[in-house]
Amino acid sequence: MEFNKINAQLLAAIRSIVGKEAALTDRNELEPYSHDETEDLHFYPEVVVKPRTVEEVSALLSLCNENRIPVTARGAGTGLSGGALPVKGGLLIAMERFNQILAIDEQNLQATVEPGVITEVFMNAVAEKGLLYPVDPASKGSCFIGGNVSHGSGGPRVVKYGTIREYILNLEVVLPNGEVIWTGANTLKYASGYNLTQLLIGSEGTLGIITKIVTKLIPRPTQDALLLASFGTNESACAAVSAIFRAGVIPSALEFMERRGVEWVMEHDHLSFDLKDGIGAFLLIEVDGNNQDTIFADCEKINSVLEEFDCKEVLFADTATQKEELWRLRRTMAVSVKSNTVYKEEDTVVPRAALPQLIKGIKETGAKYGFESVCYGHAGDGNVHVNIIKAGMSDEDWHNNLKAGINEIFELTVALGGTLSGEHGIGLVQKEFMPIKYSEVHFNLWRGIKKVFDPNGILNPGKIF
Repeated sequence: MEFNKINAQLLAAIRSIVGKEAALTDRNELEPYSHDETEDLHFYPEVVVKPRTVEEVSALLSLCNENRIPVTARGAGTGLSGGALPVKGGLLIAMERFNQILAIDEQNLQATVEPGVITEVFMNAVAEKGLLYPVDPASKGSCFIGGNVSHGSGGPRVVKYGTIREYILNLEVVLPNGEVIWTGANTLKYASGYNLTQLLIGSEGTLGIITKIVTKLIPRPTQDALLLASFGTNESACAAVSAIFRAGVIPSALEFMERRGVEWVMEHDHLSFDLKDGIGAFLLIEVDGNNQDTIFADCEKINSVLEEFDCKEVLFADTATQKEELWRLRRTMAVSVKSNTVYKEEDTVVPRAALPQLIKGIKETGAKYGFESVCYGHAGDGNVHVNIIKAGMSDEDWHNNLKAGINEIFELTVALGGTLSGEHGIGLVQKEFMPIKYSEVHFNLWRGIKKVFDPNGILNPGKIF
């Protein structure tokens, strides 16, 4: 599809909508918006705008649609799939000024927020009222809730509380032609035609730009316990995961960490941790609720299960400080891996009972193609982040043969009943692997949906498919 460039006349029209100060064109000003956290990719937009109202977003989209200018919406830039990279140039709409929590409805356990609100800021605001918004990605301290919605982001507590799809009730969305709609209703039930709210979640900015979000909230648990279990091997740690659920316990978080990832956190973050010989992997297990006796009973059940799977030791976090340190170990792992080496990150998800086969297969594929890997992630819901490490691979193999290895990892993932991405989205870097899982029938349905919403194809072109 052919797009037009932003000429002087269009730039003047853009500035008339948002104001001169909110329209950036200098290359140094554009640079922060040319990349996200996806490897080392850079795509510069022609213009970055920072609107503040839905009316401004509407006018911008109407102008760009009429003149066939590609538009990319951007949140905090913490994405890991290249979803917010302006690969076709054009206009980048930065949503950072949409940063208000508009209402917290304690009567109905709902909140209305703008998409530029930092996820952790929102979580803390509702926590002050005794409520919980449980969707907490590792980047919660910097990512925007709008980006979470657009990518179907998750986090550790999906395992008990469900995905972001269960917490988004309604969305205000600006369509590519500038029309503004609400996608649903502020109700817990919805059986009124096609559910546009669910369609927009995970659509990665390809169908519309979200300007308001209505979330569901739940009462905040008052008690929790945190365990760190160590294992001899990756496979034994992963095998214990589904057994915990079969024993009748649903943890509020269940995270897997490979030894090498822990070593790199210790090095990068100067974290003091007693990493003993013979330990290959860890499970970080959290149980929460409102009754301490019930929580302790669940921890005892978990301990009994772990003993059956080569568990070497279980560390119980006694204080809030210890809990914070253990969570820091997990949450800083991605940053620590990135700081150490050339890498590529893939996001796989399988039924949790298949985790041992997945981990084993990832390591075997690495040995076949000559790359190493550090794996960690949300084992409780089968979601493993695979950080592929260049290590001793030649530049030629890294650039020419690695793709075949990644392809085999995804083929294994699909064969085990999984899919390509659990929470990072498809964006730019995963889209070439989509045919491993999906048929031409799927692609034609998606193309048809895209055509209905965005007939000129201006919104986030070059993503997903």
